[in-house]
Amino acid sequence: MNDFDVGARLRELRAKQGLSQRQLAEAAGVPHGQISMVETNKSSPSVATLRRILGGLGIGMSEFFEPEANLADDVFFTPDQLKDLTSRIYSDRVDTIGRLTLRQVGNARDFGLQILHETYEPGADTGADMLSHPASEGGVVVSGELEVTVGNHTKVLKAGDAYLFHSHEPHRFRNISDRVAIVVSACTPPYL
Repeated sequence: MNDFDVGARLRELRAKQGLSQRQLAEAAGVPHGQISMVETNKSSPSVATLRRILGGLGIGMSEFFEPEANLADDVFFTPDQLKDLTSRIYSDRVDTIGRLTLRQVGNARDFGLQILHETYEPGADTGADMLSHPASEGGVVVSGELEVTVGNHTKVLKAGDAYLFHSHEPHRFRNISDRVAIVVSACTPPYL
């Protein structure tokens, strides 16, 4: 899992669409040099930055990391069948930001709905760069506590508390407690 070559995959997808690094940078709204740094694996992008770059290609995180995803019409899923969408992204940053795991139920793109089982270890954080994407999302904290920031609003949610918002509002999730937080969330359309 940790041998996934982010740079090579990005270069492959960019070339398939016939885009130069500069064209992709303009479409994604990132500096030209950043595309080059990622493609040569000299820089590991944050989740927000990678999402922005992939937005310039018109694809999501799941499609980026699992191009050969099984498209079976499964209805039921065991925990080991959930697709891990973050371990590849955070593998080199676990010690600094804590462990964050986002596991997806089935093929989100086929259904236009992404359902995630999220685990936030103490100290886990989606990052200082607030997330923002065209969608709506909501979730329920199953256990632990999670600080959720949406725009100018911040609240620590406890087990049983929930959230629902338009994802174009800048947002961030952090576990500032000393216990693991578990969240089940949904997003439409899928953004990872």
